[in-house]
Amino acid sequence: MFGIRPPCPFTSLEDLAIPGVSILIIFLAYTSQYLFYYIEPGPLTKTEAIWFNLFVLGMWWCYDRACFVEAGPKGWVGKVIRDEGESENEAEDNLLKKGIRWCKKCDAVKPPRAHHCRKCGSCIPKMDHHCPWIANCVSHTTYPHFLRFVLYAVVSMSILTYHLFIRASVLFSNRNLPAYLGPPTWAMAHLFVLILVNSITLFALSILLVRATYSLAINTTTIESWEIERHEALVERARKTGGWVYGNGGQKMRVQHQEFPYDIGIWKNLVQGMGTTNVLAWFLPFGGGPSIDSAAHYAVNGFEDEGKVWPPPDPDKLPRVQRKVDEDVNVDVDVGDVGDVEAFRRRQREDWSERSRRTKAPLKDERDNTTPVDEGDDYESEFEEGIDGEEGWTNAEGDRLRDFGVDEDAELVAEDEIPLGELLRRRKARAFI
Repeated sequence: MFGIRPPCPFTSLEDLAIPGVSILIIFLAYTSQYLFYYIEPGPLTKTEAIWFNLFVLGMWWCYDRACFVEAGPKGWVGKVIRDEGESENEAEDNLLKKGIRWCKKCDAVKPPRAHHCRKCGSCIPKMDHHCPWIANCVSHTTYPHFLRFVLYAVVSMSILTYHLFIRASVLFSNRNLPAYLGPPTWAMAHLFVLILVNSITLFALSILLVRATYSLAINTTTIESWEIERHEALVERARKTGGWVYGNGGQKMRVQHQEFPYDIGIWKNLVQGMGTTNVLAWFLPFGGGPSIDSAAHYAVNGFEDEGKVWPPPDPDKLPRVQRKVDEDVNVDVDVGDVGDVEAFRRRQREDWSERSRRTKAPLKDERDNTTPVDEGDDYESEFEEGIDGEEGWTNAEGDRLRDFGVDEDAELVAEDEIPLGELLRRRKARAFI
């Protein structure tokens, strides 16, 4: 039933996640049933025990699927970007015309809604986040298993809460009886710890279940919720600066409001996320999920023009503009002291790069927001400070993309990092847009 991995030493705290969650399930689900033999009104009845253990079994099965189903199978991008009768180059050309992105870590195109996970080391289709408790990504293929695991966990712990409350009530009502007539001290301590741990875990997972169900209903991943909030912040900032914002290297970017394209209606959202129209299969622990074949093409609501893609351009993710040093400048330099002219110019460029890196954005009143930025201007980028005090934008909860497992370095791609053949196809595609 369970996926098997070869034994290996623990290299990080995440390696302890699956054993830790397994121990927690065993502690709550099975030691509690043993404890009930020592506390009135006694052990579970046969019917109660069957139902409770069936839900626990469903939780075990869904947890196994959430952990060991591949979030992004190897080579999935090359398999899903092609339609029937298309060659791989034709498929890439068509995707590039739609504004497809490039992943420099995978050295391949990045389909819509995909992100490169720094933990898994690959691009993940419709990545929601990398969950440390399952040591896997919650993605296009694993979301139903993850959601069912949380659902069965909440149901199981709710049942356990009921039985714990009954026994705690009996214990409280008999508090005036002699101690020798009550349960042993270890049993009361065990009951108290069970109530505490079960209540905290149930509260946390209930919030997670509500949030995950809501995200499924509106067809928006956790990462996309972050992108929506980021876009709204950019639009608000652009309104104060004439509709423009500055990005890396002083690039001036026009920002306009853009609707999220993948919310296509509650029913269609649920069907797409769960991979089937069979509602019963959504809740069965043995139910499957969406096929990886559907991981590159997603229906859109048509609120925006066809040429617009999601996510909208982010000035923080624009490739940095390389400042050019005039090669024709006559430099009066003593070659014997500093080496040849080329070495001197190289040091000049390095000094300029360091100077540009430390330069902050000018105030709004110091720059005309209606004219393009001149490459010669001493200007780098607009500085934004997150809630955590570091440079860069964070959402209202203080999260950055890296907090969801996204490899932010893979999001920053300059044209000189794209293979020549791919770059030529991309430029050719742009000519038709």
